[in-house]
Amino acid sequence: MRFILKILCWNTDDAVWMHWSQVVTVGISLFRVETLEEMSQALTATPSEYEYCFMYLGNESFSKDVEDVAKFCSKFPNQKKVVFPNQLSQSAALRLFSVGVNGQCAPYIGKEQLSLVLSVIDSGEIWGGRAFIQQLIQQSARPEITSNNALEHLSDRELSVAICISRGLSNKQIALELEITERTVKAHLTSTFKKTNTKDRLALALLIQTQNLVH
Repeated sequence: MRFILKILCWNTDDAVWMHWSQVVTVGISLFRVETLEEMSQALTATPSEYEYCFMYLGNESFSKDVEDVAKFCSKFPNQKKVVFPNQLSQSAALRLFSVGVNGQCAPYIGKEQLSLVLSVIDSGEIWGGRAFIQQLIQQSARPEITSNNALEHLSDRELSVAICISRGLSNKQIALELEITERTVKAHLTSTFKKTNTKDRLALALLIQTQNLVH
């Protein structure tokens, strides 16, 4: 009996979906869902059914999608996950790799490259793509810039909320963990964004992670 590799795909773009269907090799079956909630439900119902999760990140709500994927990763830490962002963002890539994404590829990836990506991930490695790796090399060549000062003015509770954000937790989950109300969480976030000069949850999460405050 031939083994079929099943991949669960969150993809809302018909053109990209058609391309994926054309570049997968024999022995791979793709199953499409249009929301991350559907993907979560499918994995919860049959946790061993799918070897991989493919996730397409479009332009319309990119930052939100990145954070939603981070939450998904915390819920399914052992699932192999590959993201296909429609825009290059080093900060988003760092965020996603930090929460357990196994690979990042261009949406219109070629057939041979996709096979290579799966092979690399199967061997236990991470696939970042040439552009992302080049960005990391350039970044590592620059003098390290610390941003400890950005965190010095946070209260203990604000810092706790920020660390929870970097772990991909929702406001509701943070409220439960810290035993405070969601309204209080939102108030702490508003204050924290202002004090750290960050514009959203993604930027705040990256700031926390650069300080090695998440383990």
